Amino acid sequence: MKKLGILLFLNVLLFCPIAEANVLGDIPMASPLSADLKEQITNIIEQNAPKSKLIRVGIGTNNFSSYFWQDVTIYATDDYEIFDGEIPIGVFTTDDIINIKRINKNFILINENGDEIINTQNPITFSSKFGFIGIKGLKRGGVNAVYRGEIEIVPCVKENQFHIVNEIEVEQYLKGVVPNEMPVRFGLEALKAQSVAARNYVLSPRIKLNPNYDVVDSVASQVYFGANTEKELSNQAVKETQGIVALYGWDLILAQYSSTAGGWSESFENTFSDVKTKAFPSESKPYLIAKPDYDEFEALDTEEKVAEFYKSKPKSFDENSPYFRWEREWSGQDIQDAVQANIAAQSTTGFITPAVEKGETIGIIKALNVKKRGLSGKIMELEIETENQKYLVQKELVIRRLLTNKGKALPSANVVFEQEYNEDGQLIYVKAYGGGYGHGVGLSQYGAGYMGTELKMSFDKILKHYYSNIVLATEPIILSSQEDQQTATQTFYTKTGKAILVVDNKYKTKSINANINNIDKIIEFDKSDRYNQIDLSSDLKCGENTIKFYYPEKDGGIRMYIELVGEDDRSNDKN
Repeated sequence: MKKLGILLFLNVLLFCPIAEANVLGDIPMASPLSADLKEQITNIIEQNAPKSKLIRVGIGTNNFSSYFWQDVTIYATDDYEIFDGEIPIGVFTTDDIINIKRINKNFILINENGDEIINTQNPITFSSKFGFIGIKGLKRGGVNAVYRGEIEIVPCVKENQFHIVNEIEVEQYLKGVVPNEMPVRFGLEALKAQSVAARNYVLSPRIKLNPNYDVVDSVASQVYFGANTEKELSNQAVKETQGIVALYGWDLILAQYSSTAGGWSESFENTFSDVKTKAFPSESKPYLIAKPDYDEFEALDTEEKVAEFYKSKPKSFDENSPYFRWEREWSGQDIQDAVQANIAAQSTTGFITPAVEKGETIGIIKALNVKKRGLSGKIMELEIETENQKYLVQKELVIRRLLTNKGKALPSANVVFEQEYNEDGQLIYVKAYGGGYGHGVGLSQYGAGYMGTELKMSFDKILKHYYSNIVLATEPIILSSQEDQQTATQTFYTKTGKAILVVDNKYKTKSINANINNIDKIIEFDKSDRYNQIDLSSDLKCGENTIKFYYPEKDGGIRMYIELVGEDDRSNDKN
């Protein structure tokens, strides 16, 4: 993040009256700074320091058809700066609209008058302290795309092309994610649950899609449409979960979510394959386990029970979803055409045996045979029986994309089939009865909306239904004598003003220093117990809290997080 705040502050403080702080001209040479002025600058820097991690988001073209750009025009909604690498080249106004091209290895910036501003091989950064940076002609959610944070233009390996990257604080990024991943009509508590799930997603370690950015702005990561699509209620949800993630043990959970579970969520291993080995089922995740909306739902352990469940409409958290229950129909020729059209492409996933090559004919389909289901009734293995061969299809997404209906994939693999045959034993009709939309693992968005608005459940209760045995806390940190671990700052929101510090004191640290909401404290530990839980509530306030921790010892180290708690809710987790 460029030091725009410092540059503007110096310009204003040294050369302009405070009342004219938003009127910026050329920046003159600065005179030596007094001690008082240095202290003021330091305070300004600290006040404007990021309150959350910075992430880098790759910005796609319209319809997300590409993340490679050849030409772009940038503007801002307030005064802004342009940086050539790390070097500021000037302050610009809303009247200054800049076109950027990359010719060979050089970026060339031209204003609307055709004047060349920069010709450089360095990345170019646009930053506005008081406004948003816009990309002319780019639409997100039907409106002009403008962004908080900074927009960086970075070279890529393709000749004459570049990437556009939005570097932004996590909490600001989430404001552009939450209302685009969940309708705001689902209510505050559901939006807060979505905020935590989305925060977990972006903070979790991952293999980068590209070395220039961490995530992209499409469904390939999370839908992120920028500042123009923010909504007041979803911004409130982000604010009221600030800094909070879902943990299992000491790790951020993989907070999977989908539109509609259909009344039963599914276990992770029954839905996803291992990323590296492609093994299916994958290894289980103890917090992503199949769970019914209500305990009285019967286990779906027979074909009869699955059929009864998905052909009926029981009381469910998902009942308001248009995909709670659905039906699809094919003639014998329709199902033949759909499978034949899709099977070669889906074979490239490695989850169809034997694989089918492009142009290969599979033969006339005789039956669809379910061979294995998950605990929610989700199909894990489907046999396509033809006159020539039996094809085993694994994984819910492959099954959904294979059995298209009118060109569209099945909404989910929570499905049962009815098949009809003519007098000659030929398959002439298939009907599917299904429930849910998406993979059905983890949080169900429609379910969260129902739980929050109709059952009046708080976001933490919603999350703990869909993610088993989790705690809601700040991201775990390590304090030690290492230079980059001697201090750590955590900013978080608590509605009740109650939280505990959970500490793994393996190396028997005596104490640490802390500044809690601008009050200095010494936090002492019980060295006889490796795991300490220290109530911080007396020093916290309802709302935003900031704690800066300092490690005073020469050796050793501790790891810790701050857990949100209710009146009688205390963590006993020592994993």
